[in-house]
Amino acid sequence: MSIADKSVLVTGASRGIGQALADEALRRGARRVYAAARRPSAHPDERVTPLRMDVTDAARVRAVAERVGSLDVLVNNAGLALFEGLGDRATLERHLAVNLFGTYAVTEAFLPQLTSSRGVIVNNLSLNSLAPLPVLAAYSVSKAAAFSLTQSLRASLAGRGVRVHAVLTGPTDTDMVRDLDIPKASPESVARAIFDAVDRGEEDIFPDPLAQSLADGWRNGAVKAFERQLAQVQ
Repeated sequence: MSIADKSVLVTGASRGIGQALADEALRRGARRVYAAARRPSAHPDERVTPLRMDVTDAARVRAVAERVGSLDVLVNNAGLALFEGLGDRATLERHLAVNLFGTYAVTEAFLPQLTSSRGVIVNNLSLNSLAPLPVLAAYSVSKAAAFSLTQSLRASLAGRGVRVHAVLTGPTDTDMVRDLDIPKASPESVARAIFDAVDRGEEDIFPDPLAQSLADGWRNGAVKAFERQLAQVQ
């Protein structure tokens, strides 16, 4: 799947990795980029259509989907990350509402277009999908759930010609971790790596140096083999 001449929708496109993904899609010759966000902003490129969309508002998501014609690539990037533990159920529910159910709602709404185009779904997750970070416990739980959703969608949609990719992102220089004194990848480099991996057809994408250090172990490990085995069960 080359991005050139394709229509691409990115959620959470107003900043960080989402903004970088929208710009990278343009650089690669996308025909149309739908930049969805709760507070979208104008873009100088006429190929960009800003869309006001809150992924937790299912009715609004469906209304936006009805406005969008054909779609080749859906990037579920919108997310919530709060430095919270598991002591407050409401915080966990907020994370699940955005990172799990928001991803599900957007995917469900745009699935007719993606099935018609035999398109691609890209879910931007986190390395914390694989192992939790205690200071981001609620976030980690929600991303692990979203990873399981991604794997389930991958298996269930394969017969309909829709490819589903999981992006297991490490620390990136965005608002979430900007003040932390740790090595961070740039959003632009992460966006490039994501689309490069989509071009190569990689199911699980490791787009930054920390993530890449785990890639071979994951792809050749027992858990990935077990996922492939279960995907064959009907």
